[in-house]
Amino acid sequence: MLKYLNNTNIKTTQTHIVPSLNQTIRLQEYGVGIFDTIATKSALKKVLKKQFITVNGSIATTATFIKGGETIVLNLPENNTLNNKLKLKLDVLFEDNYLAVIHKPAGILVSGNTFKTIANALLQNLKPSTLDDATQPQPVHRLDYATTGILLIGKTSSSIRALNTLFKTRAITKSYYAITIGNMLNNGSIKTNIDDKTSHSDYQVCQTVISKRFETLNLVKLNPKTGRRHQLRKHLFSIGHPILGDQTYGFESLILKGKGLYLHAYSLAFTHPFTNTHLVLTSQLPKRFTKIFPDFKA
Repeated sequence: MLKYLNNTNIKTTQTHIVPSLNQTIRLQEYGVGIFDTIATKSALKKVLKKQFITVNGSIATTATFIKGGETIVLNLPENNTLNNKLKLKLDVLFEDNYLAVIHKPAGILVSGNTFKTIANALLQNLKPSTLDDATQPQPVHRLDYATTGILLIGKTSSSIRALNTLFKTRAITKSYYAITIGNMLNNGSIKTNIDDKTSHSDYQVCQTVISKRFETLNLVKLNPKTGRRHQLRKHLFSIGHPILGDQTYGFESLILKGKGLYLHAYSLAFTHPFTNTHLVLTSQLPKRFTKIFPDFKA
């Protein structure tokens, strides 16, 4: 039984059953993300302060510990003002009832246990699917925090599964552009092991300019044949030509700070799993690329 609640005009109630835990943990740590309306620690602290959460029927606080097996209930009142809607305008490049393609800006995570993510911004930017298995839109692959470019989204349960299968079977062709440092061969193929798994990327130098600081900068088109974490960044660093602005995989004397990472996911090509239409979708190069290579046309 609910022992106390400071607002009786309940609008929504959500329940979470805690699974078995290896150790006791504070609710303010465990509770982030267990309800779809509480995606951050600050949002969780707000609802705890307002006494909107109960654990086994008792009002929870920041001092509440979870051991496993508890029933956690979120009661949001009608006049709730959590202000938890993310306001982020995204460029939608393609959309139908099954899937969407958007442009991901730099400096934002695709998904994760934080408030500001692409995943949390999709509902406000995409049209709801009218199909029977419509679900909350979900990204079906990832781009790094600093990487810009094209991102594929599933809008129904069946399309999310189908698109994941296309990625696993390498039926989706991806291309990227990067600006790299140093004199490179015109084209090449890089094959290494990443995390004990084979990885393969092909590259082609499109244009080269002289740079006072870096001597040579190259606009390079990249075609990853596998999808390992940080693959393109690691591959280019491994051959001595790191991506401009890469502070993780770069030479200390050549790191460009404060300008971002010059890596852009340019295109996706695949056969639509439901309409059988062959799609080639692109996200144009950011202005910071074209400032260095103004004459290039992708």
